[in-house]
Amino acid sequence: MSKRAEWHSTTILCVRHNGQCAMGGDGQVTHGTTILKADTKKIRWLLDKKVLVGFAGSTADAFALMERFEAKLKDYPNNVPRAATELARDWRTDRMLRRLEAMLIVANDEHSLLITGVGDVIQPTDGVLGIGSGSPYAIAAARALARNSKLSAGEIVTEAMRIAAELDIYTNENLTLEEFPCKR
Repeated sequence: MSKRAEWHSTTILCVRHNGQCAMGGDGQVTHGTTILKADTKKIRWLLDKKVLVGFAGSTADAFALMERFEAKLKDYPNNVPRAATELARDWRTDRMLRRLEAMLIVANDEHSLLITGVGDVIQPTDGVLGIGSGSPYAIAAARALARNSKLSAGEIVTEAMRIAAELDIYTNENLTLEEFPCKR
């Protein structure tokens, strides 16, 4: 084990399904093997509830990135993909930003995007995105539920996050959920 304990802090899941978009995040923050907090809110609205952002990783780093993303949204109004691309470019190339350890999922009525510090801006083919330690479990569960049930986007996120919490020790069932209508 390294001298510095690793931070594991979350699962964020975003699902676009049948004209609805839902994003959920658990509330657990851990340091090493200790739970520090069980009810953290890792989802935030930006621009007067026009864009929803979920984050995983260092909280301070995520807030710094969300502030920069909101500034990019103001620079490129009504163009979330362009704002995300500009943030990813800056994040990858700026010497100070490069040190930030977080990932973002952003969603509005048209797009759901994953933004990373290595320059990725990814829009999923199937409308399902996840980040954080429990995301592989949550994504798999959400895809299965979307394909094989009549659940709403919010119900899919809720159930998939519950499944992730059963499997990932860094994810709990204290869910924050936001839903809104989307175009696809």
